[in-house]
Amino acid sequence: MTGVGGSPRRPDGTVKVRGEFAFSSDLWHEDMLWGVTLRSPHPHARITAVDITEALAVQGVYAVLTHEDVPGVNRYGLERPDQPVLATDVVRYQGEPVALVAADHPETARRAMKRIKVSYQVLEPVVDAECAVAGEGPAVHPGGNVVRHVPVRFGDPGARAEVVVTGAYEVGMQDQAFLGPESGLAIPAADGGVDLYVATQWLHVDQRQIVAALGLPEDKVRLTLGGVGGAFGGREDLSIQVHACLLALHTGKPVKMVYNREESFYGHVHRHPAKLHYEHGADRDGRLVYVKARIFLDGGAYASSTSAVVANAATLGVGPYAVPNVSIDCWGAYTNNPPCGAMRGFGAVQAAFAYESQMDKLAKACGLDPVEVRVRNALSEGSAMPTGQVIDSPAPVAELLRRLKAKPLPPEPMGERDLRTLPGGVSNTTHGEGVVRGVGYAVGVKNICFSEGFDDYSTARVRLQVVGGEAAATVRTAACEVGQGLVTVLQQIVRTELGVERVTILPVDTTIGNAGSTSASRQTYVTGGAVRAACLAVRASLAERAGRKLGMTGELSLAGGKLVSTIDGRVAELADVLGDEALDETVEWRHRPTETLDPETGAGNAHVQYGFAAHRAVVDVDTELGLVKVVALDCVQDVGKAMNPQAVLGQIQGGSAQGLGLALMEEIQTSGGTIANPSFTDYLIPTILDVPPMDIDVLELPDPRAPYGLRGVGEPPTISSTPAIVAAIRAATGRELTRVPVRPEHLTGS
Repeated sequence: MTGVGGSPRRPDGTVKVRGEFAFSSDLWHEDMLWGVTLRSPHPHARITAVDITEALAVQGVYAVLTHEDVPGVNRYGLERPDQPVLATDVVRYQGEPVALVAADHPETARRAMKRIKVSYQVLEPVVDAECAVAGEGPAVHPGGNVVRHVPVRFGDPGARAEVVVTGAYEVGMQDQAFLGPESGLAIPAADGGVDLYVATQWLHVDQRQIVAALGLPEDKVRLTLGGVGGAFGGREDLSIQVHACLLALHTGKPVKMVYNREESFYGHVHRHPAKLHYEHGADRDGRLVYVKARIFLDGGAYASSTSAVVANAATLGVGPYAVPNVSIDCWGAYTNNPPCGAMRGFGAVQAAFAYESQMDKLAKACGLDPVEVRVRNALSEGSAMPTGQVIDSPAPVAELLRRLKAKPLPPEPMGERDLRTLPGGVSNTTHGEGVVRGVGYAVGVKNICFSEGFDDYSTARVRLQVVGGEAAATVRTAACEVGQGLVTVLQQIVRTELGVERVTILPVDTTIGNAGSTSASRQTYVTGGAVRAACLAVRASLAERAGRKLGMTGELSLAGGKLVSTIDGRVAELADVLGDEALDETVEWRHRPTETLDPETGAGNAHVQYGFAAHRAVVDVDTELGLVKVVALDCVQDVGKAMNPQAVLGQIQGGSAQGLGLALMEEIQTSGGTIANPSFTDYLIPTILDVPPMDIDVLELPDPRAPYGLRGVGEPPTISSTPAIVAAIRAATGRELTRVPVRPEHLTGS
């Protein structure tokens, strides 16, 4: 079972477990220099002077660069070019790059960096997104502090209901916390260009931004994917890419850059913090009549992907429920907080915490079970979203919930307990005094692939040939493997379509056409679709050649390097058809088109596909110490088709763990725009002791419009796990809990 539906061993698995995998930070070149970045200590300030004299005098220093050394456009950005490569007259967040140093040793580079003298006039920072949208305080950028406003209007805006529940919620700033920090190696080329080896999520969008900053044609800037140690959205934006290239071109030498952990916290975008105000109206039976919401997302100092995150939060803002009347306004704001952009769940995470908290409030107000109120309002195939888009593939929301509730609960503790099973028990802080148990449910919805009319496609080249008497295939694509297992899935697709076991995925670079970003749960769908289409093109060429050379007719199946006619059963060796030649097909593959949202109503078929997941959390809470232990975190998710069942389980487990982190511990804490905890000492992520057993059911209800009927897997479990855990804590403590992560003082204070 090495094709689609099997779980073959990952080709990168063994070397990663053994510590032999070459990550981008392991890159090396003879005579290379080391690059470092000088960053602003202030969240908002005017630069009045920069003196690099003393830094240049340090022995071993080859270059010190400022904005004056950027040869092209000193601006870049994913969706709008509003971010300087190096700051000119103003810095807008703590950690903004101001200058670069290249030296023959990393310590020399850091020592020289500290000798750069920058004079700042400190300015008032804008730190509250809701106030920024209201126009309070100075403008972070000319034109105001609203990055984007998306209204969604559906049904009757004046609808009234018998039961009304309201709530104000907050979501903290979560970090992607990938274990491999930003890193790369830039090598100047003889043609005046540069070759960059880098850990990223999207080679071609990096290339587009780099060529503009360097003032070079596209063919002079070549990118190759380095080994990536996790991403989760944090590598979609540029970090070291332009800086390393600038230093390499300026010095004429290879330049390596690697962030330490503290710099990594400053050097990439985070999940948008959010403030959310909701009102749900329903009849006495708990059936929703209307939902109203105002959502404020803090985009930080630069736009990044805030516009798209705003659209997701707005269009998915009522959750996986059929609501006849909807009025939502979602804003993304510029502030002087750290820039925020893509992170797993992408706008849906913030909205889900609020709407699922509201559904629990509604259940209580109507005297209903929390699962029952969700089932009564569940979306199904044929339901309309608040954008007017009709769901035209399975939407088994009610089934997910019923299956989840039917799962057996973990047994109640009896007698003396193992300390390891108690909140804080590992540290011997409690022996079970004041510990209470709670159970909570949540369900979420996520769009799959890029939306709103974006030209979302992938390019793949597949070659079939006979090598040493054995049929072999190679795949060329620019889709980035960031740890999610894409390389394995692409091999599985080729084995299924071409019937060959030997499949090689070639190194990923920009010499092949764009494959889009490894984000939005899209690569298996889009690049998988492209590889499958290229395989089908190879098969068609092979059939034509077999007919011409051997007289084989009818449809041909491929298995074990042989061709079999489905008409007369004739069998031919692949070598008899191909000889020494190879069949090579390149395909640019697109999913069905989407539409831009109506700017007044938010209407439009903006999304390709929807994914659904539901969680049940069981928690023990020590009400005296304010500590929480997640006892179980069970999940039911529809994946359309489990392309690789073992990998699917891994994605659900990993996404659930990240949701647990947001619920209980993960938050970049800022004060006045300054980060207080830029390290894994103070920014906590779940460990093996925090992640509970997970009983996972995987449904396979195919989407007829997707390759193999598949549905994106990676993001939905991150969305519903957080509100399920918080719901369980509420059930245990009776506290309202309107903010994540939940802190000890939320559980012990008055």
